[in-house]
Amino acid sequence: MSPDANPDDPAGKAQPRELHSTVIASQLEAEIVAGELKAGTKLDEKTLTERFGVSRTPIREALHVLVARSLAERVPYRGVVVVDITRDRIEQMFEAMGEIEALCGRIAAERMQTSERIALETLHRRMSEQAKAGDAENYESANIEFHERIFRGTHNDDLIQLANTLRLKLAPFRKSQLRSARRVERSNEEHDEIVNAILDRDPKRTEKALRRHLVSAAREVLSRID
Repeated sequence: MSPDANPDDPAGKAQPRELHSTVIASQLEAEIVAGELKAGTKLDEKTLTERFGVSRTPIREALHVLVARSLAERVPYRGVVVVDITRDRIEQMFEAMGEIEALCGRIAAERMQTSERIALETLHRRMSEQAKAGDAENYESANIEFHERIFRGTHNDDLIQLANTLRLKLAPFRKSQLRSARRVERSNEEHDEIVNAILDRDPKRTEKALRRHLVSAAREVLSRID
């Protein structure tokens, strides 16, 4: 029997798989960030199930992701609605992320095992090749791993959780900044400073490099809002 076959289907025909909730969440978050879904718009479960052709379960999971990322909120008697994402709000999130990442960098520069430093350097080299090739899609995926490696390098579970939570909230906005080849190139140059500071086991340099990196990313994102 085919692995996709439904055992309850006497014909044994493969059934189409539903869209995964992460795919739906990504589509909705892109529409929110682009302003296609305006602040106050109700994200109705029934309407979304019809739009995406899925059951309510993946829709509910997707809405949970949007709420967790502060792109939507649950309002009594209304359900889930799109929040008003102001410039000030984005600035505040980047400010918080900048301080948390700077702290993670300072601690990671002291605590990272040699193997972790080598792995970070290897990843950075791969990202440099992606940047040169203009491979923004793979660079974006590797960029997430790059920052997560620094978080894990703190060997502090609470810091790792806090950093990842903030990073998820900013993910839709940080994703847009890497659509520019110029920004990808600049990002890679900033990563070079961060990696060198970590390899030199220099906490202060690492802290400053990461803070500058987040300020640079914030400027790129906010320039697209102006």
